[in-house]
Amino acid sequence: MAKVLVVDDAAFMRMMIKDILVKGGHEVVGEAENGRVAIQKYQELLPDIVTMDITMPEMEGIEALKEIRKQHPAAKVIMCSAMGQQGMVVQAIQAGAKDFVVKPFQGDRVLESLAKALG
Repeated sequence: MAKVLVVDDAAFMRMMIKDILVKGGHEVVGEAENGRVAIQKYQELLPDIVTMDITMPEMEGIEALKEIRKQHPAAKVIMCSAMGQQGMVVQAIQAGAKDFVVKPFQGDRVLESLAKALG
């Protein structure tokens, strides 16, 4: 069971992913609605893993990912986005993301991604 920080600007998306994670036996320790809040929450909660949306107001997910990894090189982050564009995937992986999940979320894929990243 992992402690997860869920980051997405859409409340219903956070709810969807929380539901998947909790049913999969994980604990959601916090939520953030943008990259700036995600960085603060990461410092506070030190979760095992983060699910991070890419497109958000105030600070984009990839920017937040880079900042979190700069402060915590071992941080595990899975990027989530409705845009399954190759460029975004490559950018996220180069920035240190462990995996990339495309919305709409498929429960099995999210849990598989977590298991792989934590493995």
